[in-house]
Amino acid sequence: MYNVSIIGASGYTGAQLVQLVHQHPALSLEGTYVSENSADAGKNIAALHGNLAHLNYTLTPISNDILVELATEMDFVLLATPHEASHDWMETLSAGKAKILDLSGAFRIKDTQVFEQFYGFPHTATTSLKKAIYGLAEWYEDDIAQADIIAVPGCYPTASLSALKPLAASGLLDDAVRPVINAVSGVSGAGRKASLTSSFYEVSLQAYGVLGHRHTPEIEAYLATPVIFTPHLGNFKRGILATVTVKLNQGVTSAQLDAAFTEAYANAPIVRLRASFPKIDDVAHTPFVDLHWKFDEASGYAVITAAIDNVMKGAASQAIQCLNIMTAQPVETGLVQ
Repeated sequence: MYNVSIIGASGYTGAQLVQLVHQHPALSLEGTYVSENSADAGKNIAALHGNLAHLNYTLTPISNDILVELATEMDFVLLATPHEASHDWMETLSAGKAKILDLSGAFRIKDTQVFEQFYGFPHTATTSLKKAIYGLAEWYEDDIAQADIIAVPGCYPTASLSALKPLAASGLLDDAVRPVINAVSGVSGAGRKASLTSSFYEVSLQAYGVLGHRHTPEIEAYLATPVIFTPHLGNFKRGILATVTVKLNQGVTSAQLDAAFTEAYANAPIVRLRASFPKIDDVAHTPFVDLHWKFDEASGYAVITAAIDNVMKGAASQAIQCLNIMTAQPVETGLVQ
């Protein structure tokens, strides 16, 4: 058994991690932590999340002494924390034997100038940044297996890159035309903290972060091509539906497009290639990525849809996929019955 602790266990992603680690056959959940000043400190997680009422984990306030202890005593530490906290704590947490899986955006972008532009503070944890491996599980498995620090991808980038990377890897994308990504997320992506913009009465289908969302440089960095990314907030709880429009190179056939996806995901049990366009209900509360596409050979344009659960494949279950890779277990262990 591998000993695991979770920091930031009170939020939606943190609570999902608690459930996944608790049910995993090879993991032992040794600690659940929240920030030192959190209003949830000292509470039982069952009091915050009714679906975890069968569990008994107390939310302990974190301290520097505890960070040092976790670094030396845990096998894995999962961070479901704000970007600033992950950034500030990483050097301490990664100084011992523990391997760290960070679900914030603090270590996804290698260019520190771009990071500061989109995240609003300078990146000074340069040693950890150099060591961090991007945890898109289906695409960086060899690197993940050897990593000490995993930067778990953002939810929108997970959906977008899952749709686009087979095309880029096969050399099918027309470099002169940017892929256009329109994606809609449920309100759980805004976090558990109360906010007027994410309250039920206020939420309607709306674009936000237009031509400036912090996930744009993340998508571009790991696709190696510019994109136009427009996120939307929908009035539902969980899930992301990303519809991607691309121009393919002249002469590309439907058979080549089909082969790009089937070959890319031939050994990927978490990716489901669907016979029709997926919907969010197909993936809610599951670890899967569902993909379907259609190609107009006359115009050269293709449309690909990716559906994921933003709390699962977009965060918590992808972290567990990476942990499974790091411990040489099948990627679906603890995630798929």
